[in-house]
Amino acid sequence: MKKLAGVVLTATLSLVAVAVFAGQPVRDVSAHRHPNIAAAQRLTDQAYQRIAAAQQANEWDMDGHAAKAKDLLDQANRELKAAAEAANHNRK
Repeated sequence: MKKLAGVVLTATLSLVAVAVFAGQPVRDVSAHRHPNIAAAQRLTDQAYQRIAAAQQANEWDMDGHAAKAKDLLDQANRELKAAAEAANHNRK
């Protein structure tokens, strides 16, 4: 019984950690240097916010699809940042 309680506690703490660290995408590309990439970051942020609003508004389970979409938007945002950094590096 103690082992089961330990597993449940560990799983709960893991879910809390994921919720804390998997935050909204950060917009950190300079709009002055890369206006199109910055605009794309702004749009990923807006999409993320809309998904979060949909999750709060809906009382039924979305089978993890909304959370997956938020993860993919965060990944896209990181790729946009990498693209801007690559452009900065190649521009010299």
